[in-house]
Amino acid sequence: MSAVDLRSDTVTRPTAAMRRAIAEAEVGDDVYGEDPTARRLEERAAELIGTEAALFVPSGTMANQLALRAQTRPGDEVLLGRDAHVWRHEGGALAALAGAQTNMMPGHTFTAAEVRAAFRTNQDVHASPTAVVAVENTHNMGGGICWDRAQLAEVVAAAHELGARAHLDGARLWNAAVAGRCSERDLAAGFDSVSVCLSKGLGAPAGSLICGSRDLIFQCRRLRKMHGGGMRQVGILAAAGLHALEHHRARLADDHANARALAETLAHRPGISIDLARVHTNIVMIDLQRPAEPVVAACRAQGVLVGATAAQRIRAVTHLDVDRDACLRAAQVVAAAVAAA
Repeated sequence: MSAVDLRSDTVTRPTAAMRRAIAEAEVGDDVYGEDPTARRLEERAAELIGTEAALFVPSGTMANQLALRAQTRPGDEVLLGRDAHVWRHEGGALAALAGAQTNMMPGHTFTAAEVRAAFRTNQDVHASPTAVVAVENTHNMGGGICWDRAQLAEVVAAAHELGARAHLDGARLWNAAVAGRCSERDLAAGFDSVSVCLSKGLGAPAGSLICGSRDLIFQCRRLRKMHGGGMRQVGILAAAGLHALEHHRARLADDHANARALAETLAHRPGISIDLARVHTNIVMIDLQRPAEPVVAACRAQGVLVGATAAQRIRAVTHLDVDRDACLRAAQVVAAAVAAA
């Protein structure tokens, strides 16, 4: 029996149809702006997000970091939610590459009032001025939770009223749109920059996009070259992204349903606690009454791969390479591992 890999939705492999799209991709030198498939992908992404332009980059980390670097100066502050990906999982790039500081809010999501309370102006010579308010939707370490749309709009409006930019880390924005029964454009409205990922729930092998104004994208294109992200016949990857956008967005609802089924199966098992109200999309945070690592190891021995995100917490992420039966089998293995630990 094959392993059930729930460590992340980044482990997905290209489908047969996506591989055909890759093989048949029309390509050119993207650094010269001559890759037609990359151009089509960027145009389609800008259309979906509702921005003037977009830029294909190798990874979500690069997408976030280029967008934030383009909108800050060394010493500026980025205001962000607790355990935000740009702070926790991007190798300290904000400090190392952009020279920016961070100010972390107490919650994964936050309010406009909290933005106003935390905001620091450039009128105080002792302070690091707040240049960007960064939002993550869905929030990875928050368990794939989605922002409330009204709260999101209020945060963006507050950032602009205070003279700051607003950046949306929308690596899983596709999931948020499906969960909220709205468009990605609706959720990205008002943001100065938006990053979206192709290699998570959408199942492409690599790549993300930065979406924003033409001027911002021009700045990010220059920074992409500086950061070593200017690739050549990138249409091979862009073709996979285009296929994913057209064929894999709606099916994210299946991943959400599978995550819900897994969570409900485990929620009331001995030694396990799951906040079902926070299972919005394809991520399930499983809190334990015992250390997580031995449970992870026991699950691996039974062919179920999950990851520990804290001393007593494991994370399971559903995706297109695992069906309902696999998720339910994984739930039984996790429950047994916890009981035996």
